[in-house]
Parts: sequence; structure tokens; C-alpha cells
Amino acid sequence: MKLIRHIPFLKEVLKYSLTAFGGPQGHIGMMMRSFVEKRRDITETELMDYLSFCQMLPGPSSSQTVALIGYKRGGVLLGVLTLLVWIIPAAFIMGALSFLVKYVDAAFLSDKVFHYVQPMAVGFIVYAAIRTMKISVKSPVGIVIMLIATALTIFVRSPWVFPLTIILGGFLTNFTNKEFPPHDTKAYTVKWRRLGWFVLLFVIAGVLSELARTQQWDNARSFNLFENFYRFGSIVFGGGYVLIPMMQEQFIFHAADVYGSALISNEQFLTGVGLVNAIPGPVFSLCTYVGGLCMDSNPLNQLLGCFLGTVGVFLPGALILFFLFPLYQNLKQYRVIFRALEGVHAAVIGILWGSAVLLAQSVPFEWGSLLVIGSTALVLLYSKIPAPLVVVFWLLMGIVF
Repeated sequence: MKLIRHIPFLKEVLKYSLTAFGGPQGHIGMMMRSFVEKRRDITETELMDYLSFCQMLPGPSSSQTVALIGYKRGGVLLGVLTLLVWIIPAAFIMGALSFLVKYVDAAFLSDKVFHYVQPMAVGFIVYAAIRTMKISVKSPVGIVIMLIATALTIFVRSPWVFPLTIILGGFLTNFTNKEFPPHDTKAYTVKWRRLGWFVLLFVIAGVLSELARTQQWDNARSFNLFENFYRFGSIVFGGGYVLIPMMQEQFIFHAADVYGSALISNEQFLTGVGLVNAIPGPVFSLCTYVGGLCMDSNPLNQLLGCFLGTVGVFLPGALILFFLFPLYQNLKQYRVIFRALEGVHAAVIGILWGSAVLLAQSVPFEWGSLLVIGSTALVLLYSKIPAPLVVVFWLLMGIVF
């Protein structure tokens, strides 16, 4: 019965999952509009805290952030339901596309229907950066950290730049921030079982995958795929765009060396990369598509591949998240952690600005794109128009023009 009162929230999460374009940084602006301004499920400061924390974890950061919004409202169960509602639409679309890839004109979708999606996503990132900067950057040191993080994001192309920049920001403000934490955090008993499940599954997946390969089990590929995706979800920092080259290496180049042929053609893989950037939801849903095509010998096997890709890549991030976040909340009562938050938040805002610049660089330079970026940011900042309507408007503009 307790979950019934959360149905309106889950409906909002579903609406968000169907309209959140632009990858992890683009999703932040949509979260700000949907869960902070519209519904007030969390405050801007809490959202910044969640974003900062998730940027330091392996796995899909935007998925982990929205799961924490559900966790804050109703504990672990609602957090898991929130994560499922967020994941399933994109996974369903990418799974279906793994069956329809031969008939989908990816170029038509990207050039026509989703023509304005990328500059619109830049507008969402600019909006999120401006809103969060007003709240979290309060000192000259915060401004410096934000500018350093922006520069590092633009010029250092490494997945490690995100967690290391955040740690650097927290380290610096420990020397300048003299505030004391409010000692109102309750004592927390560490739930080691959640970490135990993560480690146990990692070991079991690795052992079974190796046994299946060396002993040539009939269903060896399913064990190999689950291990591959679980490993990716356990070690990938920096979001879905870091995952893409890792999957290309694993399923195309490495598979060709080990098995004599790639598990998925490079053309199919690149089509999937284009499609996942065109649909709403997490970029990690590309694993659903790749998992399906790696097991496309018959429809049932392909469905199994879609399932293994989805569960394998999202599960480790969820286990790590629900183990570490309560512990992190408890640690904030200590001065070192509390004083670090100012720099951590400033670093995340710098990462947002850097992401906006990088994404804008990938948009073909034309006055129309600049108009989309600017008007999207201004509408979100100064009007009450719901974010989903902004998305629908630019999709229709792409179809018409």
C-alpha cells in the first residue's frame, strides 16, 4: 500500500524516461526541471549532491542519480522501481531495433526526425549549469575550481578526468572552507551484504564465463556475454560514451581474434551508436542492442541476449550505489567530507560546462543550431513550459523542416 502513494512520482519518471535526450549531462537539465522545479521531490542542493556522488562511481551516472531520487522518497524498493521505470523504455526500444536494424534508416532518423535533438541537449546542459552555478558556486575558490574542471573536461579526453577532478575540487576546499557540519546524521550500520552480492556476482560471472569458454559449453556465449557486460558496468567511469569503444574492442576486434569472427559487424555496431544517441534514456541501453545482435541465431536467443546485456550492465552500478550512498550520507557529518562538498559541487558544474562545449563542437555550425541552443536554455530558465513539451516541439520541427 505504501507504494501506491508513489505512483504519481513513477509516472513522472516514465515521462522523463521518454523525453530525456542528450546523454548523461543532457539528462541533468531534465531532472532539474522535472524533479526539482515541477514536483519538488528534491532540492537543487540535493540534486547537486547526488550528481557529485554518482560521478565518482562506476556505471551509468544519470541512471544512478534518478535512482537516488526514488531512494530519497521511499527507500531501496522505490529506488529500484525508479531505476527500472527509467531503464525499460530505452531498453525496449534498443532491443526492438536489434531485430529491426536491417530495416531502420538510421541516417533518416538522425538527419530528419532528430535533427535538432543534439543542439537542444546542449541547451538543457547550459540551463542546468546556470541553475546549479547560482546555488553551489559561492566563493572565488569555487569559481576557480569550476573553471579548472571545465578546462580539464574539454582538453583531457580520459574517463578518469571526472572522478579525479571531483576529488581535486573537494581537496582544495578543505583548505578554504571553515564551516562546521550540522551533527544531525544518525549512526549508520554498514550493509556489507550489498557489497558482498556485487563481489560474489563478479567472481561467479568470471569463473562461469571462463569455464564455458574453455570447456566449450553449448550455451557458452550467454555466460560470456553476461560476464562482459557485468564487467563493463563495474569498471566504466565517465558514462556511456566511455563504454562505446570498450564494447567495440570486446565484441568486434577481440572476438575476431578469439573466435575467428566478430560477434557483431562494425556497421551494425555503429548504427546502434547512432540510434542510441537519437532515442531518449540512458546511453547504456546500447548494451541491450549489442547483446541481442551477439545472440541473433534465433528470436529466443536474441531476446536472451537483450536481457543479459541490460541486466549485466546496470546491475553492478545499482549494487554499488545502494551500498555506498547511505555510508556517504553518514560520512558527511565529518568536517573533511562536509567541507569538500563545496569543491565537489563546483567541479561537477565545471564538468557540465565542459560537456556543453564538447557537445556543441560536435553539432554542425549553423545559425539554426545556435538558435536552438539559446532558445532552449532561455525557455527553461524563464518560462514554465514543461520540459517534455520543449522536446516534442524540437522533434516536430525536425520532421517539418
